[in-house]
Amino acid sequence: MVKAVVLGAAGGIGQPLALLLKANPLVTELSLYDIVNTPGVAADLSHISTQSKVTGYLPPPKGSDLPADDGLKKTLAGADIVVIPAGIPRKPGMTRDDLFKINAGIVRDLATGIATTCPKAAVLVISNPVNSTVPIVAEVLKKHGVFDPKKVFGVTTLDVVRASTFVAEVLGDLSLVSKVSVPVVGGHSGVTIIPLLSQSTVPLPSSLDQSTVDALIKRIQFGGDEVVKAKDGAGSATLSMAYAGALFAENVIKALKGATGIVVPTYVNLSAHEGGQVIQKELGSSIEYFSVPVTLGPNGVEAINSLGSLSSHEQSLISAALPELQESITKGVQFIQAPKL
Repeated sequence: MVKAVVLGAAGGIGQPLALLLKANPLVTELSLYDIVNTPGVAADLSHISTQSKVTGYLPPPKGSDLPADDGLKKTLAGADIVVIPAGIPRKPGMTRDDLFKINAGIVRDLATGIATTCPKAAVLVISNPVNSTVPIVAEVLKKHGVFDPKKVFGVTTLDVVRASTFVAEVLGDLSLVSKVSVPVVGGHSGVTIIPLLSQSTVPLPSSLDQSTVDALIKRIQFGGDEVVKAKDGAGSATLSMAYAGALFAENVIKALKGATGIVVPTYVNLSAHEGGQVIQKELGSSIEYFSVPVTLGPNGVEAINSLGSLSSHEQSLISAALPELQESITKGVQFIQAPKL
């Protein structure tokens, strides 16, 4: 039995993500929460012929005698895995950092609900900016004494999905996309996204000129901007993010149910894990959060794995990313520790 929860389930990412989770045979109960429209989304999904029972909740109406978090508590009760795509989408000209002021408060409140209702659930953070929102979730859980670094994940799978797709396009054969796997490390914003092309399971030809490689890296790093521009103000990467989120959620669920050998990149706390401390030494930095390949297990993160052999160019990309990544982490931590700042 697996109860999956989507917080922000009526939004552009939330609805297709909920659909994909409803279609997943591993999910036996699907509980949805948002500030509007959730009962309708749940009713719609409940007609789909899969085994999972679907429920949808809202916050109580203004003036209600119910506690303010009543709907959220009902959603989260008994959850095994909680996926958080809640927040506003990125608009043209808006950086991920611009999203912080609004989305940080939303994520803080949802994390408080998790801490008090289902503290042992695996928490998958999609809400941007992930580089800051994952530390926010962790700090809230710490304040309640329930932080488990093995169970809090920043979902960076979309970067991996994009890398596989774009590499296959450069190779001129999209039929290779299922064979292409590129580890993507660092963070989940612009230059903090570092694709390790040297470790691609389908190598790029050595004849490829550096300008083409640089353009490929930039496209992986700023693929979100490509979607925002193409949607012309009507939204951001919602469908591809829902696909990536559902893919990562499935891997976590499989591991929780006992599957072995699942290794995926995800944005996690480093210092709480022995393997993470090794990576900190390799990076020459005490940075607390970083996207790295992790082995998943029944308790969440079973092991943090090495970054592997890096090219000199990849090492320089990591060095360039660390200051921005550290700034984002600090901003998230300070939002909880010193919210007046």
